[in-house]
Amino acid sequence: MSEATFLEAISMVCGTVALLGGFRFFRRYLELKHEPRVPTAVDGLAVRLDRIELAVEATAVEIERISEANRFIAKLLAERAGAAALPRSPERVITPH
Repeated sequence: MSEATFLEAISMVCGTVALLGGFRFFRRYLELKHEPRVPTAVDGLAVRLDRIELAVEATAVEIERISEANRFIAKLLAERAGAAALPRSPERVITPH
């Protein structure tokens, strides 16, 4: 077998392999392009959302408790400051005459 024939045979084999690989890649690309895209973690999503919802509700209740306590303390301090702010009767001063 001559060297030219050997090179032609090798290039034909390599070209065929490359062409078939390219066709296979293109076919897979088209298959993936036309597949509907569905998230894979949909089954656990509902459970996670339920847990998040419970956490948000619990946080809201705690914040409401904190704000009620804050209003109560503010009311007590306002009442205490109001009683202390009343004018006192002046003290009797005894001056010598």
